Amino acid sequence: MTAPKSRTLIEEFAAAQAWWADAGVDQDFDDLATDWLAAPEPGIAPASADAANPPPSEPKNLSPRANAAPEPAEIPRLGGEKSKWPGDLTAFQSWWLTEPSLDAGGSFPRIAPRGAAEAKLMIIVAEPEEQDSERLLSGPLGAFLGNMLAAMGLSAENVYFAAVLPRHLPMPDWAHLQAAGIGELLHHHIALARPNKICVLGRNIWPLLGHDLAQGAAFLPDFNHEGRSVPTLGAEGLAELLRSPPRRKRFWQRWLEWTA
Repeated sequence: MTAPKSRTLIEEFAAAQAWWADAGVDQDFDDLATDWLAAPEPGIAPASADAANPPPSEPKNLSPRANAAPEPAEIPRLGGEKSKWPGDLTAFQSWWLTEPSLDAGGSFPRIAPRGAAEAKLMIIVAEPEEQDSERLLSGPLGAFLGNMLAAMGLSAENVYFAAVLPRHLPMPDWAHLQAAGIGELLHHHIALARPNKICVLGRNIWPLLGHDLAQGAAFLPDFNHEGRSVPTLGAEGLAELLRSPPRRKRFWQRWLEWTA
């Protein structure tokens, strides 16, 4: 076996040019002319990679707060200061329509709750219907609820109707609303209404009354306020009950057990 033939410098240079040509790189361009064969000037050291990419300089004169993460903005409390909330149900129903901090506006009107204090049953829904203009639950879901009440043997005069939100909102951010105190405002509303029983129609409302959604749609914890305990039943929203016969059947069974 013969030793490989050594190449001359000219042959190696030609082979390198051929390799770059096969790779598609056959030219080099620059804005300035460069004498590649010139000797380095006296007193100038050759450039190195470290010199071309110096490490970033350390920031100077920075206080500890300068590097801290920005503090989250405080969420405005719905209803303002709790000490200024109305202490009378009639006044609360009017305040519900006028208090600026209760919502951020929208294309749908604000709708007041309706009914008298100490009703046999307080029904709580998440928000007014899209069709509501002056009266809460006056659209198709309200008509469906009216049929439910007739089957339960209750007249509208014996029921207090309330919504968690003052106006219809297509996509409520319930996590933000809960952080802004909508649950505390709902508790105050229930305390003013003083119902004998509460029926909560809407899964998004259950956590506001202390119910863990992982426990399903069983009986919610009794509402307790100032030593008074009110039996509370949870169910899906009216729209879900309307379109699902199995859910209506389950709700009716729970209602019968709850009222037995």
